[in-house]
Amino acid sequence: MTDLVIRALSASDASLFDAHPDPLDARAGHLRTRFRPEWKRVALRDGTVVARGAWWGGPDDSEPININWFDVAEGEEEAGAELLRSAPWQVELEINLPGDWRDKSDLTAAAEARFNAARAAGYELLVERFLYRWTPEHGLPERPGRLRFGAEPDDAVFFDALRRIHSVTLDAHALRAVEEGGLDQAAQEELDFFHWCPSPREWWQVAYTPEGDLAGIHIPAHNPTGPTIGFIGVVPEHRGHGYAYDLLAECAHFLVQQGAEFIGGATDRGNFPMAANFAKAGFPVVSERINFHPGDRA
Repeated sequence: MTDLVIRALSASDASLFDAHPDPLDARAGHLRTRFRPEWKRVALRDGTVVARGAWWGGPDDSEPININWFDVAEGEEEAGAELLRSAPWQVELEINLPGDWRDKSDLTAAAEARFNAARAAGYELLVERFLYRWTPEHGLPERPGRLRFGAEPDDAVFFDALRRIHSVTLDAHALRAVEEGGLDQAAQEELDFFHWCPSPREWWQVAYTPEGDLAGIHIPAHNPTGPTIGFIGVVPEHRGHGYAYDLLAECAHFLVQQGAEFIGGATDRGNFPMAANFAKAGFPVVSERINFHPGDRA
């Protein structure tokens, strides 16, 4: 086998990234994603692309925040691993897959090749997630009308709510943050992300019971690809009443009132209650995402 060449791309040769066929058709999931040419890297063998990765970040970010597109040719898992190992950025890897990838042998093989390359590069599986997309033909979910919603300008209120919500959580990213730095880190990471989003801070809302107790929060958001259910969380002492659905319904209505023609959403596959709420609210699963993190590497 000939030597492998790893190279970064530039605006002049960015088209090389598109030379590699992809049985999982990742391009379809990135129609709204803007990648910087200088954050794209390819692995070449005899001048042919055998692995590629696109690192991604917001328009104002000086460094990428994740790997948003990664694939490898058949039998080239080690090339993919070297592409990841040699990159100057060690950030979370997202592998987006069609919803039926487990049911078709060719899609399963293509997905497993990516997984194997990631593991060989030292990445560790973090979580598998459902991705949702609501469109108007599904109809807006009915508001139960049990909670009182309102804006809250004080970040400290959201920080405290997030600490309480993440004290008992099924969310893998939050659990990892708690393990690394406690509840404060988990809450701060959420706040930092939603301040990073281009949607207005004024959209964030708290929800109270008729008795005036804080029941939870919801954060309608725009990420760089469009409107999304940013965050849904019920404080532990008010769980068991189905309030997450109330929050989700209100969040969807809010985004439509702001002009949303579609709404994205996501939850961990293991978060069965939230997945059930998305289904009840008319949000179909359109794809899946497998998240790997770099692991503890020198």
